[in-house]
Amino acid sequence: MRRSGVLLHVTSLPSRGPVGDLGPSARAFVDWLAESGQSLWQWLPLNPLGPGNSPYASPSALACERALLSLEDLGLEPLSRTERVDWDAVHCEKVPRLAAAAVELATDLDAWIERTPWADDWGLYATLAEEHGGGWWCWPTALQDRKGLGRVRRRKAYRRHLALQCLLDRQLTALREYASERGVQLIGDVPIFVSGDGCDTWAHRELFQLDADGRPTVRAGVPPDYFSPTGQLWGNPHYDDGAMAAAGYRWWGDRFERVLQHVDRVRIDHFRGFAAAWAVPREAETAMDGGWVEGPGMRLFDALGLDPCTLIAEDLGVITPDVEALRDALGAPGMKVLQFAFGDDDMRHTFLPHAFETPNVVAYTGTHDNDTAQGWYDAAPEEVRHRFRVYARSGGSAWDLVRLAWMSTAHDAIAPLQDVLGLGNEARMNVPGVAEGNWGWRTSGVPGREHADRLRELTWASGRLPRVS
Repeated sequence: MRRSGVLLHVTSLPSRGPVGDLGPSARAFVDWLAESGQSLWQWLPLNPLGPGNSPYASPSALACERALLSLEDLGLEPLSRTERVDWDAVHCEKVPRLAAAAVELATDLDAWIERTPWADDWGLYATLAEEHGGGWWCWPTALQDRKGLGRVRRRKAYRRHLALQCLLDRQLTALREYASERGVQLIGDVPIFVSGDGCDTWAHRELFQLDADGRPTVRAGVPPDYFSPTGQLWGNPHYDDGAMAAAGYRWWGDRFERVLQHVDRVRIDHFRGFAAAWAVPREAETAMDGGWVEGPGMRLFDALGLDPCTLIAEDLGVITPDVEALRDALGAPGMKVLQFAFGDDDMRHTFLPHAFETPNVVAYTGTHDNDTAQGWYDAAPEEVRHRFRVYARSGGSAWDLVRLAWMSTAHDAIAPLQDVLGLGNEARMNVPGVAEGNWGWRTSGVPGREHADRLRELTWASGRLPRVS
C-alpha cells in the first residue's frame, strides 16, 4: 500500500497561546490531512525539552513535555497566540497556569500512577530537579543514591508533576483516537540516546557507562559529516550493553511500548547507533577524536519482538554495510532524503526517486534538520539546481520536490509542511550544531482548501490515496 503524509511537530501548530499543543488545532490539522488525502502525520519526540528547547536532549525517555497540553481542552483560558514559539511565555506563563490546575483536573491520578510503572521515577526526579537543579550528581549524596525518597513522594510537587503527565496521556490518547477515526496514522520519534543528567541515568545508573560520580566516561556524537566538519559532540552517555542484555533489554522495551501507546509508528533516530555508535572520550574537545564501538544489533530487536511495520530506521549520515545489514534483517524501512540526490554528476545517487534499491523506504523531501525544499533550491550551487531542473522537468520549486517524492517507488512519502506550503529557510526548524534559535517555527494557520486540493490531486495521481473499505 502506497501512503503519503506530512511532517509537522506539535509545537509548530497554530494553537492559541505561545506554542502549538494537542488541542483544537491538532484536530483541525488531522481534518486537513484527511481532506488532503494524507494518511500519515509525523512529529518529533514529545519528551520534556532539554537545553535549547530541543526535543532530542530530554531529561526523560518516557515522560512528555507539559507545554503540549491544551489549556482549552482542560477548560482553562488560553493565552494569546504568538507568531513563533515564545519559549519565555511557555515557561513563565503557560506552564505555571497548567501546574496550578493539574492536580484538581487529573481526577484519576492515583489510578493512573498505579498502572504506570515509570511514573514514580519521573515524579521523584522532576521534584528533586526542581528543588536542587539539573545534574543529579550534584544533589545530596543520599538523593543521588535514591535514599530517603519517601518524603519526596509526600510533597505537593510530586503529585503536580505526575498530574501533568496523567493529563498528557489523556489528551494524547484522545488525539490518536481522533486521527484513527479519520484514517490518519501518527508517527512518533525515539532519539537513540538520553540525557546524561536526566531521570533515566539517575534511576538506572547500572545501564549506562558512568563513573563513580555518575558522569559519562565516554560521550555520544557523530564523526565529521555533511552538517559539521568537526563532527557533532552530543555529550550523551553510552549504554552498558552487557547490563542491558542481562536485563533482557527491558528498558528499551519499556521505551518503545511507551511511545507506541500514542502513535502507530515510530522513527528511530540515529538508527546506525544500534550497529555501531561514535564514542568520544570525556576529555576530548570535538567529536573528531572519537571512534566506532559496536552496538547491540539484532540482539536487542530480537529481544523486543517489535513489528517492523511500526518502525522507520533513520539511516542517514555515515552508513556502512553493517548498518544496512541490520536494517534489512529487522525489515524496517529506511529513509531517502531527496535533497541529497542531486550532488552527483553522473546522476546515479541512490536517493534519486527512480533508483531506490527497494520500495521499503520512506521518501522525504527533507527533514527537520535540513533546509526547507525552497531554501535548499535557492542556496544550492547552480550545477545542482540544473540537475534538479532537468530531472524534474521544471523551473525549480519546492513543489517539484514534493511531486518527485510522491511519484517515487517508495511505499511512503512524507514532506514537511513547510515544503507543501513552499516556504523558504525563514521556516527552517533546526540547524544541527547550533545550540540556540531552533525549534521556534509555527505555521500561521491550518492550510486551506487550495493546498488541500493540490495535495490531494498529487496523492491521487501517485496512487497514494487511502483505500475506501
